[in-house]
Amino acid sequence: MARIAEGHSGEKSGSTLGRVGRYMLVRALTLGISVVIAVYITILIANMGGHVDQIKIGMIDEGIAAWVAADEELLALPRAEREEVIAKTREIRIAALGLDIPFPIRSVRYLTDAMSLDLGHSTTLMSDKGSRFVREILLERLPHTLLLFGTTSLLMFFVALFGALFLSRRYGSKLDQAVIALAPTSAAPAWFYGIFLILIFAAVLRLLPFGGFVAAPPPPTMWEYALSVLRHMVLPVSAMVIGGIFVSIYNWRTFFLIHSSEDYVEMAKAKGLSSGAIERQHILRPTLPPIITSFALMLIGMWMGAIVLETIFGWPGLGSLLWRAMRLFETAVVVGAVVIYAYLLVVTLFLLDIVYAVVDPRVKVGAEGRTS
Repeated sequence: MARIAEGHSGEKSGSTLGRVGRYMLVRALTLGISVVIAVYITILIANMGGHVDQIKIGMIDEGIAAWVAADEELLALPRAEREEVIAKTREIRIAALGLDIPFPIRSVRYLTDAMSLDLGHSTTLMSDKGSRFVREILLERLPHTLLLFGTTSLLMFFVALFGALFLSRRYGSKLDQAVIALAPTSAAPAWFYGIFLILIFAAVLRLLPFGGFVAAPPPPTMWEYALSVLRHMVLPVSAMVIGGIFVSIYNWRTFFLIHSSEDYVEMAKAKGLSSGAIERQHILRPTLPPIITSFALMLIGMWMGAIVLETIFGWPGLGSLLWRAMRLFETAVVVGAVVIYAYLLVVTLFLLDIVYAVVDPRVKVGAEGRTS
């Protein structure tokens, strides 16, 4: 009988793992297809349906015209020979950029290159090390963006979580009313508050730098360098926290208040459980899934505002790079930055399903591979 029970248990465990694996695979494929479609649409928009490529061809013609005007030997050639040399040079330069291929085919090639970040080189932008390869330019900026937004995300999550728990115990207090009154301030974007923080703490009080990543010249030691980076992070992190903390505390505090009035919470109180145990086991855990969902949506909103925020603070991340690339018609850099943002979004959504199953045992994968 024990062997039979063990066999059934093993089959059940294997079946569960199989369903989880199939669900994760389907989920990954669905998100992957969404990324491919979004990136291709971005390519069409960034290239203006092929118009930007025509601009590049015009720039090639301008460069050839300047070369011809400055080359006395070329001007001395007969007109027919000179035009032949110009035509061959133009053809070679256009072919080198792949602009001789029809745009529909070229756009598919752009898509495959974009998904692997194999986007060639930039004509106007370069990395701090002097490289013009788009992949190196993007990957050099990525850690700066992850540092800024990762720090802000962790800070906001824990401050909002414990702040909401604190206010749920003090419902109707003056502090609770103050947070409710300040919640509408989160309607303004983070960069809006960033402008005021720069004016107050950098221009007037001169306590913090206007922007940038590190002091110039960079400090010689590792600790001084780290402290300089932290000092430059204070204003942008504060701007993002101010832009989202009050509405998060208000929303999450509402979740806690709703669950604290449930029957199972009253039963736990009747059994004599401590308030801390009740909060951890009967209030915090069932509210984590909606809290994590709202937090993920907040992260997406923060990424969308990265372009303006990083530009205002001069933060050398993907957002400020994307802004410069759009102004310079650097299509490859624009597409590459969008691809990285899409990957970050996909990873967030994919991990969200896993986190649901970890924080709430009621969330599980059904027999057909659906969450329930």
